[in-house]
Amino acid sequence: MAEAGLFPGVNYYLSCWYKRSEIGIRAAIFFSAAALAGSFGGLLAAAIALMKGVGGRPGWAWIFILEGLFTVIVGGVSYWMVHDFPDEAKFLSDEDRARVLRRLREDQQSSAEHESFKMGYFWNSLLDWKTYAFAICYMGCDGALYAFSLFLPTIITELGYASTTANLLSVPPYAAAAVLTVFIGWLADRTKQRGLCNVFVSLLGITGFSMLLGSTNPHVKYAGTFLGALGIYPCVANTVSWTANNVEGVYKRGVTIGFVIGTCYATTPTCTLPNLLHRLG
Repeated sequence: MAEAGLFPGVNYYLSCWYKRSEIGIRAAIFFSAAALAGSFGGLLAAAIALMKGVGGRPGWAWIFILEGLFTVIVGGVSYWMVHDFPDEAKFLSDEDRARVLRRLREDQQSSAEHESFKMGYFWNSLLDWKTYAFAICYMGCDGALYAFSLFLPTIITELGYASTTANLLSVPPYAAAAVLTVFIGWLADRTKQRGLCNVFVSLLGITGFSMLLGSTNPHVKYAGTFLGALGIYPCVANTVSWTANNVEGVYKRGVTIGFVIGTCYATTPTCTLPNLLHRLG
């Protein structure tokens, strides 16, 4: 519940400050943090797990305590760091504020003007076919994302590596995914072909998962994890940017982004929770 509003909220926030041709790279940089979190999470998990027994707690408990504590502190500080729309941002000078608003008007962005919330914006989003089309696109890539991130250490462990080694070997695929995510965000902004960019990286993901399913060679399967990560992470950020580009009105856009991402959150646990419970015995 605490996480649910963050990803759609940040992407919505970015869409209110930047032109359509500038959102992709920024959403990609933000989402690449998820790939880097997976990368450094493996390193942190390997290190923090060594704290087993400290304070009478198991190593996995310390992972939640330390990483969760850092998240809570940053979340609290961010309350004073985040401002609303550009016309209300106190950290901007009058000249900077005018420049930001002028750029948004040139891009025909409604966030250039203050807009009061009306319930009609909510219904406009739910009655727009694009909301459901983008939700289906997003479910396709985000379902694979959760399956990949939840089970990558298990996949690597099943290749014959110990748990600590498996955590360390999960780092390179995530790092590669972070780099490609940012590149695709930049490329989609420049070419204005977000759909074709999704198709290209999806082919990488299909190849990677096919290698995982069809091969018994551990080296081939490990290479498949790289292609799987490269095919998933860029698609997620690019699809959210694609959604934001095609919905006008700041509140309607906020509802649409929330619906697109929230629909996937609602359906993904249905697929992954039984598997997790089964593995827990």
